[in-house]
Amino acid sequence: MNSIVPPPLQPEASLAQASRPGMQPILCVEGVGKKFGPHRVLQDVSFSMYAGQVIAIIGPSGSGKSTLLRCINQLEPPTEGRVTIGDVTIEANQAPARRELVTLRRRIGMVFQSFNLFPHLSVLRNVSLAQERTMGRSRAQADKRSMELLERVGLASKAAQYPVRCSGGQQQRIAIARALALDPEIMLFDEPTSALDPELGLEVLAVMKELAGSGMTMIVVTHEMHFAESVSDRVIIMADGRVLEAGPSETVMCHPQTERAAKFLSAVRDR
Repeated sequence: MNSIVPPPLQPEASLAQASRPGMQPILCVEGVGKKFGPHRVLQDVSFSMYAGQVIAIIGPSGSGKSTLLRCINQLEPPTEGRVTIGDVTIEANQAPARRELVTLRRRIGMVFQSFNLFPHLSVLRNVSLAQERTMGRSRAQADKRSMELLERVGLASKAAQYPVRCSGGQQQRIAIARALALDPEIMLFDEPTSALDPELGLEVLAVMKELAGSGMTMIVVTHEMHFAESVSDRVIIMADGRVLEAGPSETVMCHPQTERAAKFLSAVRDR
């Protein structure tokens, strides 16, 4: 019986262009590297993505996944390469103008492992406050938008509560609503279910699946292999600060072409 050999993975740039012919990427990461003193955590990471795509970034702990997200939104300025969001390009080792930094961060929403909610503010105020301060919305306008988003994540009934009265899954969904309230072009998720037990994690994943289905552009660092395989358009596998493999989700997840990637996928699926 003849074995079926999967086609070779295309380079990231050609893959992305093939999937969105004639369109300009919404995000370009080019040769990004990051050092903390002598310790290198990222090296020569490059990829592009288009509006409406969902990219899952997977890999063993310590592979640089979270640092990559922080470099994209400039919470950690990269030491090499450049990041372009739309018409804003920020080069490594060149302090960006404040206007460029504000524009870039307005275009990117981020949800962290920890919820980072203000414990002394109600759920509604947690979602509304940034809209008033960064977007100039009135309190009434911000509250109206916040209630729409709390309804979307299934938590409108919690608007008057304080975060401590909400479960971990509910607090993470509030954090998602807060990020969405600033109308970002891209959402970054840094292992949003890692601090939750499996049942509460499912609540958060359901919201993320709904966002993906609505066309939200998303990069998700995750250990949820089913999400990576079934929801994302593309998967990037990282190890030791480098991209091991990248391409369409089914190809990367089912036909890994490097021994390291195959070993990682086998390990996480056997848990």
